[in-house]
Amino acid sequence: MILTLFAGMFACGGEPIDTADPCVGAPVVTWETFGKGFLRENCQGCHASTVVDRAGAPAQVTFDDEAHALAWRERILARAAGATPTMPPQGGTTDDDRWRLGVWLTCGGR
Repeated sequence: MILTLFAGMFACGGEPIDTADPCVGAPVVTWETFGKGFLRENCQGCHASTVVDRAGAPAQVTFDDEAHALAWRERILARAAGATPTMPPQGGTTDDDRWRLGVWLTCGGR
């Protein structure tokens, strides 16, 4: 599912990639260069372990650091990086940022 979703997203960022590996030709997107800032700005208002009012976010779904975020990779891809994102609920993320989120979560900075 991730590969199918990501392959479709790649077409948004440039030429479609004709390979089984969606990370071939992908830009290097890492926790430090993108993931950390994106999650802090768009997700940690509800998904940080220190937040008291989580606005309905499940207590176990936290994105405090890279390991926590990657543990929820599939869910983040489905809810925030897909074609019809439902997170963050207030919106405001750009198509480019959602594409980069998909690159980071799928390719892991390679």
